[in-house]
Amino acid sequence: MNKSILSSVAVVAIVAVAGGAWFLNRTPASAQSSGAAETLEAAQFDVVEMIQGNPDAAVQVLEYASFTCPHCASFHADQYPQIKANYIDTGLIGFTYREVYFDAPGLWASMIARCGGEMRFFGISNLLYENQQDWARGESGEDIITSLRNIGKVAGLTDAELDVCLTDEAKAQELTGWYRFNADADDVQGTPTFLINGEKYSNMNYADFAEVLEEKMAEANE
Repeated sequence: MNKSILSSVAVVAIVAVAGGAWFLNRTPASAQSSGAAETLEAAQFDVVEMIQGNPDAAVQVLEYASFTCPHCASFHADQYPQIKANYIDTGLIGFTYREVYFDAPGLWASMIARCGGEMRFFGISNLLYENQQDWARGESGEDIITSLRNIGKVAGLTDAELDVCLTDEAKAQELTGWYRFNADADDVQGTPTFLINGEKYSNMNYADFAEVLEEKMAEANE
């Protein structure tokens, strides 16, 4: 990988997530002035929502997750495939995935996942979670970026495409602002966090998750 590109990537990611402590010390949306809150809307961000399943279903699930979060990786290895097979692929629910950026590698991973567009996003996300123990533990930023690029290439992305995506400073800033806005609006304190028809839940085993989904579907049909 060209060193100048590596340098650009590092600068983009570090600048975009400068002050990772923001997540722990931010001002909650509820504490902002009403005037400021009214000027901020999710629509102001040019970020595509990554959605699976039925967007018109009576039950909608929103997941907040970080690609560097071990608990998120466990969820996507265990519960998620069952939820996908039984509820998402059958059209019973809509499922939206939103990234959380605790650190620069999490942002890099997101930029790789989104580099493939909507059609490849969830496939690349699966690869990122499956290989999290390898790429996220890189000894340096260069090691991590190299591993992430390899995952992108396994998914069919070219070096040229990856170079463009990873050095897109405007997109990095856009994604970070989008993440901060959403995390504040939904008071996300950790990952994974789920909103099921607007009600917040922490990580659950599959049986408990399915029980909540069934209850929400029953309520919708009353």
